[in-house]
Amino acid sequence: MSACHTSPESDGGRSVRSHPLDPPTADEISRAVAAARADGRLGDPARFWGATLDEAHARRVVAGAATGVRLGLVGMRIDGAGAWEIDVLLSDAGDEATDWRPVDPRRPGITSDEARAAARACRESPLFQEVMARRGIHDVSLCMIDAESMGGFEPAKYRGRRVTWGTVWHRTTEDDNGYARPVQGVVPIIDMHTMEVLEVEDHGVIPVSTEAGPLTTGGFGPDRTGLKALEVVQKDGPSFDVDGWRVSWQGWTFRIGFTHREGLVLYDLEFLGRSVLKRAACNEMYVPYLDSNSTQYRKNFFDWGEYGAGPLTNSLALGCDCLGVIHYFDGTHLGGYGDPVTIKNAICMHEEDNSILWKHNDLRRGVSEVRRSRRLIVSNFQTVANYDYGFYWSLYQDGRIELEVKLTGILSASGINAGDEVPYGRKVSELVQAPIHQHYFGIRLDTAVDGELNRLAEVHAEAEPDPALNPYGNAVRFVREPLTVETGRRNDPGTARHWRIESADRTNRYGEPTAYQLRIPDTTRSFGRPDSVMATRAPFIHQHLWATPYAADENFIGGQYPNHAEPGEDGVHVWQRQRRSIDGVPLVLWPVLGTHHLPRPEQWPVMPVEAIHLTLAPDGFFDRNPALDIPDPAAARAAEPDSCCS
Repeated sequence: MSACHTSPESDGGRSVRSHPLDPPTADEISRAVAAARADGRLGDPARFWGATLDEAHARRVVAGAATGVRLGLVGMRIDGAGAWEIDVLLSDAGDEATDWRPVDPRRPGITSDEARAAARACRESPLFQEVMARRGIHDVSLCMIDAESMGGFEPAKYRGRRVTWGTVWHRTTEDDNGYARPVQGVVPIIDMHTMEVLEVEDHGVIPVSTEAGPLTTGGFGPDRTGLKALEVVQKDGPSFDVDGWRVSWQGWTFRIGFTHREGLVLYDLEFLGRSVLKRAACNEMYVPYLDSNSTQYRKNFFDWGEYGAGPLTNSLALGCDCLGVIHYFDGTHLGGYGDPVTIKNAICMHEEDNSILWKHNDLRRGVSEVRRSRRLIVSNFQTVANYDYGFYWSLYQDGRIELEVKLTGILSASGINAGDEVPYGRKVSELVQAPIHQHYFGIRLDTAVDGELNRLAEVHAEAEPDPALNPYGNAVRFVREPLTVETGRRNDPGTARHWRIESADRTNRYGEPTAYQLRIPDTTRSFGRPDSVMATRAPFIHQHLWATPYAADENFIGGQYPNHAEPGEDGVHVWQRQRRSIDGVPLVLWPVLGTHHLPRPEQWPVMPVEAIHLTLAPDGFFDRNPALDIPDPAAARAAEPDSCCS
């Protein structure tokens, strides 16, 4: 049977802080906002984009070198006259906004509250109503408008304004799947400070599809039969232990965090008492569309930097999103108007069987030794308008770490005329095409392999060129190339390329540096012209791995504020021009997972999950298989009367 455990201890729905790295509580967010408002310069009302724990300060508190809780807010005057990064120190002596750093008022990300207000402004706009009436749509109350960032395509006449544009969809009823009916050629442009609809581009009337795309059960006929119940039973409970936000399981210990920008974060991962990672998270997501039609060419989004993973996080449901004996963690973020918002069951943690861990069948003795694998999974889901993304961090009993990104949801579609060719996408429904696009996930890994000082080496396979050493032509060696200066690198599956994160201090019994191996099997490349917005706005996508020394002010692979940024002005590609040493330093790796998405009709009206991966595995970290101590399942099941395991 399925079961769930409660979230961290709470009082009135507000999580209790038990460690300096715990995420901000609802009460702390409210106190920080009150301290910022008390200054007066934000005005009333004001808007906010995010409250973030100052992790460097939190670590100083852990070390006994500081006290209190420091949060960073991004606050904006509602008239657009000013925006600031605001540092707030919360302490028993009182709460104080200690520092105000001006920010270009165009640059903070788009909040969910602002997106809803922009959609409402469109529906109330006579300009929008007139354009929709040309398409025979006179009741705009059923129109959906998704406020999209303008990155790289801001009209010159609106320079200096914080503007967005809208993609438009039409529903025939309240419960209709509007994403099945794109309204092609209609592009409202909205001032996000004043919520004024500045104009509505009309690129010509194209019929709206009449074909529905229901996702509810029975929408395409009777449900499939013959599916028997599949229950996960752990009669003795799960094998993990939870203390607030700290987790221990099968030799692993780590802390779970939740941030406005990145959503789920893992801190201080140790295996069998030895450190592996200091921090791990999906740091940014960039999605460029590869179609030149009027409602697609602008689409290139920094989903985390322009909207925030925290506010887009789903509340997960037992038996639907999660199956088994589950422990949930709530997530709290700062809403657009200054109120804390708590997402129940934002993070799901469970363990599951994962087939064979290791096995050998001794044919001579007739003896088989086999151990089953179990993994611990910490996951959450974000919905970005039509798309849904799941992030699953898995820890294994042999010391491996895997990130699996699950892509599902609804394809972002365009309307077409009957008989139109679709050179940059696929037809998926009546008068509907889904354009080719890409998904890039910039991951941040603060490494700590056997300590804080690490180095990086690139490894590839190479045939032995010396005939004297390779008389049979089959000798292949692995070549290790130290990378001593910050850099960007590309994957090459043809040479089995991967990377070693090595300790600068410790060696194994073979004299090698203890290390973890990083593999990035799922990558793609940009196909945009070098002068295109997609190529210049997110240069981090042009490499598959970046490496930098840790710096407290270098937090996001695509830049601190990508909204309305000049293309390529900030991010890891800029930092690495300093050519700093990465040899024996606190090291940050930025793997870039990617997928080139050529839509299939089978992915409509909702997309079956596709998954991409990243893997970290011990590589000389241990002297032998670290999972030799896993209990024999035959011994564990011997007492069961119907056991076949013997």
